[in-house]
Amino acid sequence: MTRELVYTGFMSLDGVVDSPGGKVEGHRSGGWVMDTEFVPEAYSLKSEELADTSALMFGRRSYEAFAPIWRDSVDHAAYKDLPKYVVSASLADDALIDGWGPITILRSADDIAELKQTEGGAIYIHGSAELARCLSDADLIDRYNLLVFPVLLGAGKSLFSRADRDKQTLRVRDSATYSNGVTKLVYDVVR
Repeated sequence: MTRELVYTGFMSLDGVVDSPGGKVEGHRSGGWVMDTEFVPEAYSLKSEELADTSALMFGRRSYEAFAPIWRDSVDHAAYKDLPKYVVSASLADDALIDGWGPITILRSADDIAELKQTEGGAIYIHGSAELARCLSDADLIDRYNLLVFPVLLGAGKSLFSRADRDKQTLRVRDSATYSNGVTKLVYDVVR
């Protein structure tokens, strides 16, 4: 049995995933999640994920954005000692942040495929749109946990590739719609 690789994130209705909480990526509509009415139950997926997460995975840019904040964040304290994997061809070992549990650099999709064959539970990818597109194209993502926000941004990083590829079928595992217009969509990749 292989470990499940799960992409989790906030997404606009037109598939944009960058800068949901601010202008970190430089998106002119950055902060679009914060502009949506806060309804606590719309974020219940995040606490469900926390119970299921055995490791975290990031692309280099998302790691560099999240690590300094999440390491000391009370909201992310449960992640502190979990294994973390950063996928990067260029990140040096001495650039890893101290005090945030075990961190391993993976250099390729083959490294990720090997990791999936190890013992352990679900590995969650946070942010990291470019990584998610590459791993989807390599058929390595097993599930998508998405909170889709009722906004159209028109530009920005897309979660899904526009490459001409074989159809990939998804099966709904869970869904819900909330009073603020946010929709939870949890899809398993059908193989």
